[in-house]
Amino acid sequence: MARRGALTVIIVVILSLFLLPPVSSRAGDCEDARVQAATAVIREIMDIPECAIPPGLLRCAQGIAIFPGVIKAGFVFGGRYGVGVLLLRNADGWGNPVFFRLLGGSFGWQIGVQSTDVILVMKSIRSLDAMCGGNFTLGGDASIAAGPVGRQAEAGVDILLSAEILSYSRNRGLFLGLSLEGASIMLDQVATAAFYNVPGLLPIDILRRPNLMTTPPVAAELRRVLDWYSTH
Repeated sequence: MARRGALTVIIVVILSLFLLPPVSSRAGDCEDARVQAATAVIREIMDIPECAIPPGLLRCAQGIAIFPGVIKAGFVFGGRYGVGVLLLRNADGWGNPVFFRLLGGSFGWQIGVQSTDVILVMKSIRSLDAMCGGNFTLGGDASIAAGPVGRQAEAGVDILLSAEILSYSRNRGLFLGLSLEGASIMLDQVATAAFYNVPGLLPIDILRRPNLMTTPPVAAELRRVLDWYSTH
């Protein structure tokens, strides 16, 4: 078991090294691109009603995390790694994004590399301090289940709302509920600081105090898109 865990960690570390962004000519350029990618993922998914997240889930969600282009790779032992954004709902709609990393391992007959968009719809957030304070395990620190898709799934949504987080993935045009039990999300304070370019700004302040700073244009567009799909 210890050997399996060590191999998973090695795979995840290798994935993270390959996925580290190049040095940008302007602080936050890479983060802008990630927020734009997150916006594109939401648009593309929600514009196909039979494959979309049920609108009722977005209307009652307290938070959403979007990880565009999560890389999954493995040879028997596998790893999953990606960087994305988390937004919380506030009295005025969706707030400003904070950057997180998604890391996970798996074991079984698997080989190859694939890129997947991952979305976590959060019905409730009991452990925001824990989420922003370190390693947050899906299924451990918060219950998680594969989410339903399509407007026809609205009728069965209440059953699944017992889970705090509903997870989704999109790969090669397919959008499906995804099991992420045991995966972790970790605060990416460096990316968050680069995106806002405000020294000393705490990520938890961004989530709890959405009017603390001026919203970057790409973040304003993501918020607008989420507000639209949450109310229509």
